[in-house]
Amino acid sequence: MRLKGKVAIVTGAAMGVRGDLMGIGGATAWLFAEEGARLVLTDMNAEKGEKTAAQIRESGAEAVFVKHEIASDADWKRVVQVAVERFDTVNVLVNCAGTTVGSSVETTTVEMWDRMMDIHAKGAFLGMKHCIPIMRAAGGGAVVILSSTDGMIGGGFSAPYASAKGANRLLARAAAIQYAKDNIRVNSLHPGEIDTPLSRWAVDQVLDSGGADPRLDWVPMGRLGTAHEVAQSILFLASDESAYMTGAELVIDGGIIAK
Repeated sequence: MRLKGKVAIVTGAAMGVRGDLMGIGGATAWLFAEEGARLVLTDMNAEKGEKTAAQIRESGAEAVFVKHEIASDADWKRVVQVAVERFDTVNVLVNCAGTTVGSSVETTTVEMWDRMMDIHAKGAFLGMKHCIPIMRAAGGGAVVILSSTDGMIGGGFSAPYASAKGANRLLARAAAIQYAKDNIRVNSLHPGEIDTPLSRWAVDQVLDSGGADPRLDWVPMGRLGTAHEVAQSILFLASDESAYMTGAELVIDGGIIAK
């Protein structure tokens, strides 16, 4: 029960339906529930989000779902209001919401660029903006921002995605410094090649008609990571086990960065 008594907001958590391939947010929601957290799950996919929250409640944990446009200031205010009205506070914020688009600099439209920045950078900014005052009043908290190895070493698949992930990486560092005195820790997590619904979709865009997954050749460990493995790292950063960590960048990539 490493999160017993904690209230956690997890964005991008709709892909957590049992029996389906889970996304990182969905796997995190289940692991947090097992570890005693009370949960506010958010996503744009209301059908799967409601189903995920219902299944978590059926397991005996507390969870509520809120449909949420991650880059909307008004939606963020509503999400935090739900957390406070339902559970009294917010102790943990996990920014898992994300998507991608394959494009070079030349093929990136202004709309594509803005959307990547909105979801990955603006969304993380707004989440902290509205959660930090609640965390401060509670005596502290933990924020985990999902970045990517693409935000550390670049990524040829998508110029706007890599740029946006680099932005939320440095946002985490800046916030870590600014709020350390309030006992609010902010860390970023950098997954590499993980088997999720989103990553399968992205690979399908490249392969078109199928074929061997090229990602396996990039990973020294020779396999893709799982959403559950990433969720375990998120749990560590959200729990008191990482109480002396802030502004850190935790990489979970099977050895890609080591090359």
